[in-house]
Amino acid sequence: MLTYAIDFGTSNSLLAAADPTQIYAPLAVDPDANDPTVLKSIFYTPNDGTWFFGIKAIQEYAEHAADGRFFRSLKKYLPDPGFAGTTVHARHYHLTELIAVFLKELRDRANLAFDRDVTGVVLGRPAKFALDEDGDKLATSRLEAAARLAGFKHIDFCPEPVAAAYEFRHQLTEPRTVLIADFGGGTSDFSVLRLGCERFHDRDVLAIGGLAIAGDRFDGALMKHAIAPHFGTDVIYKLPMGSNVLRLPQHLVNKLCSPADISFLSRRDILNLLKDAQRWSLRADDAERMNRLFTLVEEHLGYKLFKAIERAKIYLTDADHAGFVFEHPGIDVRETVLRSDFSNYFCVSH
Repeated sequence: MLTYAIDFGTSNSLLAAADPTQIYAPLAVDPDANDPTVLKSIFYTPNDGTWFFGIKAIQEYAEHAADGRFFRSLKKYLPDPGFAGTTVHARHYHLTELIAVFLKELRDRANLAFDRDVTGVVLGRPAKFALDEDGDKLATSRLEAAARLAGFKHIDFCPEPVAAAYEFRHQLTEPRTVLIADFGGGTSDFSVLRLGCERFHDRDVLAIGGLAIAGDRFDGALMKHAIAPHFGTDVIYKLPMGSNVLRLPQHLVNKLCSPADISFLSRRDILNLLKDAQRWSLRADDAERMNRLFTLVEEHLGYKLFKAIERAKIYLTDADHAGFVFEHPGIDVRETVLRSDFSNYFCVSH
């Protein structure tokens, strides 16, 4: 019997499968992604009621000028009793129903690929969803309920640190205390476990911790401090008859530093504010910088820009500096980023 293994992450999700005879490689669940085995844990529904997932969700969100509802990082709300759900197209969705929408899409794509209806799943889960027992139990029950709503009938859980240490664990000849680091797209999580060849129990979790610092945050820090000024984030202006020197509101700058949020700037009221800032800007090159921003927003180039940022970030892994280049009609941005400066950008951001 074929069983799916799903890593439902805060930022990214993957799906693999196994049966009694073999283990299947992670499935290509997002053909629009650079790595098609990774489906970003985001989805979007415009006002016509259709649903889009992963990279397509980002693209459609931009195409629809941010109309509708955009969801991301839902996993982090699982242990939070204060977040029960939200209204989507005049209907209230519980948190479990929203997560079920995403898990069902994963299941449907896999069923199509394997040409069968699979109802068994092993779901990855943190060693602990929350430090308190009630929050952990709530999160586990919610994730199981979401999986059932998605069509799964046989549901098992595997702690993500145990899965990460699978090969290492089976090399042990005696129990060991192990630190496992999970560097994700949205968070970096650390677990201290007691591991051996015996069955894993909750009591084997000795300590857990984490930081809201990971891959996406590094991209955002690079954008904010090195690239965003080319798009007018440091523009200064004065209103007619005004005496105060104004800057763009920080929450708009923050939107520009997330590929999923850039389309927010296309709202008419926001664009009017940005055009006013351009019209009354005080420095000679501010107008040109703002024109780049308008091109970026109106031609939905946010995702493309952040892929260029990601390439520069990756290059800095093995180099002291990286060249950032982004070319498009109306935009020609070139910047050299030093690894030492990048560390400072990140420290300043957080």
